[in-house]
Amino acid sequence: MSAHPAATLPLPGAARGTVHAHAAALTEEGAHAEAKRIVVGYGFWIFLISDIILFSAFFATYAVLTNSTAGGPAGRDLFNMSTVAVETACLLTSSLFCGLAGIGAQARNSRMFHGAMAVTFVLGAAFLAIEVHEFANMIASGAGPRRSAFLSAFFALIGCHGLHVGAGLLWLLTMMAQVVAKGYRDDILRRLLCFALFWHTLDIIWVGLFSLVYLVSLAP
Repeated sequence: MSAHPAATLPLPGAARGTVHAHAAALTEEGAHAEAKRIVVGYGFWIFLISDIILFSAFFATYAVLTNSTAGGPAGRDLFNMSTVAVETACLLTSSLFCGLAGIGAQARNSRMFHGAMAVTFVLGAAFLAIEVHEFANMIASGAGPRRSAFLSAFFALIGCHGLHVGAGLLWLLTMMAQVVAKGYRDDILRRLLCFALFWHTLDIIWVGLFSLVYLVSLAP
């Protein structure tokens, strides 16, 4: 049987122009989407690297001023290592559950994703609450950021990290809401990956901070 005659007829000029214009628009739209993905990807890495540079400056400042107590209390007089150990355990364990949340998202397992994200939030909030309590106790005892250069550097370094954890908790809630509203789309999964990298980076920074600030304070 021969093909349907309409299938072999050439398109009129106007129709061909419409088809070509539609194809060009689709190609242009795809190019814009790809360019946007590239810009967003590079933008996140620039943000993360700039954050690491920021913390490097705070680390260097603290290292220089760690002995500038102006006759006031030093770290060994102020830090409760048992409390700091609990604080550290909360943050590092939250990183484990953040990783499990990423696995749940890739598997489209909502129970695993939301459960792990909820635990991550609770552990991160516990870390932040302990840190705020530590700050409040130090200020109440007269060891506030104005007491010495050492304490100014301490509050700036630890406080900056705490602010990042607080921002991360808000980001976490936003991502949970986006998954509920939009599902596991490619752009949502990409944002979840960015959040996970940010959260793990905060954990790595805390390990360095714990070593420089708290462990060094135990040295005689």
